[in-house]
Amino acid sequence: MPLTPVGPATFDRPLSIAILAMGGQGGGVLTDWIVAAAEHAGWIAQSTSVPGVAQRTGATIYYVEMLPPRDGRHPVLSLMPTPGDVDVVAAAEFMEAGRAMLRGFITPDRTTLIASTHRSLAVSEKGKPGDGIASSEPVFEASDFAARHAIQFDMQALAERNGSVISAVMFGALAGSGVLPFPRETFEAAIREGGKGVEPSLRAFGAGFERASRPAETAPAPDAEAPPPVPTSVGVPQLDGLLVRIHGEFPETLRPMLFAGVKRLTDYQDVAYAGEYLDRMRDLLALDRRQGGEAAGHAFTDAAAKYLAVAMAYDDVIRVADLKTRASRFERIDKEIGKRDDQLLYMTEFMHPRMEEVIGTMPKGLGLWFERKPGLVRLLDRAVNRGRRVKTGHVGWFLSLNCVAALRPARRLLLRHAREMQHIEAWLALATRTAEQDYALAVEVLHCRRLVKGYSDTHARGEAKFDHVLAAVPSLLGKPDSAGWLRRLRTAALADEAGEALAGALMTLEHAFEA
Repeated sequence: MPLTPVGPATFDRPLSIAILAMGGQGGGVLTDWIVAAAEHAGWIAQSTSVPGVAQRTGATIYYVEMLPPRDGRHPVLSLMPTPGDVDVVAAAEFMEAGRAMLRGFITPDRTTLIASTHRSLAVSEKGKPGDGIASSEPVFEASDFAARHAIQFDMQALAERNGSVISAVMFGALAGSGVLPFPRETFEAAIREGGKGVEPSLRAFGAGFERASRPAETAPAPDAEAPPPVPTSVGVPQLDGLLVRIHGEFPETLRPMLFAGVKRLTDYQDVAYAGEYLDRMRDLLALDRRQGGEAAGHAFTDAAAKYLAVAMAYDDVIRVADLKTRASRFERIDKEIGKRDDQLLYMTEFMHPRMEEVIGTMPKGLGLWFERKPGLVRLLDRAVNRGRRVKTGHVGWFLSLNCVAALRPARRLLLRHAREMQHIEAWLALATRTAEQDYALAVEVLHCRRLVKGYSDTHARGEAKFDHVLAAVPSLLGKPDSAGWLRRLRTAALADEAGEALAGALMTLEHAFEA
């Protein structure tokens, strides 16, 4: 749809604006700015809000109605948006725009849609075994027909670039849309009257205004996302040594992924651990070259570069405790919710350890001794295996997690690390053996590592699916479309948590080979 101003609505009835925003997105601030702008222009305005009960069960709906004064009479304004009777819908997250369409708030004869195309993922999307992110394409397609005019771009990214929040960009987009018959100065005056974060808000407002006013034909097409360049030095001798290896031992096309893996593993453990990763990758690249992998763009090594780094940075209680107590995490959350300096924020983490996690954090010998005492493990599990609400804002809990995180230097001596390394070695051994007979199938073997993620019960379920899928590899060797079959098994394993789709796919595979 063209991004040209559509002109003000007629005012024989109130002009209505519905804002859909989640917590921390400034929906209330945006509403106050709109009301202030209307009143500054001499209009009568009223705002209401109805909070949603959860992220995707419903964002908070803020509603504004406004009307020019008439003969000194005060109009009666509505408290809630009515389907088919909304002039502007502003959605601070893209799926909320889709929800507004489903609820009938957006109509082709009347509504201007202003929506940020970024996503704040729902819990249901995050919880799926594989990539559970819902496609945004149907919302894009529907907006072409559902709305009179659509202004859609990544407002969150624009806000971050200007050091502000998304509500300021949305306010600018509303002003730039031309729906409200107020000059730009009236909107800016509303921001200044707010008195907080004025300069960053004005910058973000201006960016949103210019973006919404830009005709579609002159808007720059989004660039294809290119991997960032791999530096040759970061000024730290030990890390620079790893960069020298990446540039000297590996083809250019593989370097971005290897650099990402090195950064991840250095943060996870240390420089030496990242060096072990490069040692393994050097050997895998040599195998790839022997099998003629250059013709396939080194697909085998590229897959290994990604999934080996993920496998070596497995989630354990040490990692969880480390991430939950990092200062950067508290700073990020403060920024996301808009916490002020004079406010205190307390977070409650839900943790449910099992005795298996406790044994995994023991030295290998001691952990194996406990595993040989199943009765003792069951007894201790009764005390350990229960949900806990950990308040990291309290000194006791924070120090407890800090002590667990401090075990990182000893991680290589622990039973969990030994088990993970055994599992990784078995996986890589299967991949290398397979590569000597079926290169494409070996690449799919490496991709199967995405089935394993998380920790505790999530990790156990993923690892069980991983083992079931890879158990089919020997029977696939020499079969037509072997790589395709393994890919379909992996897709089935990601389809549901219970594994019913995988069980059905394995039966299909068995019957297909029998036939």
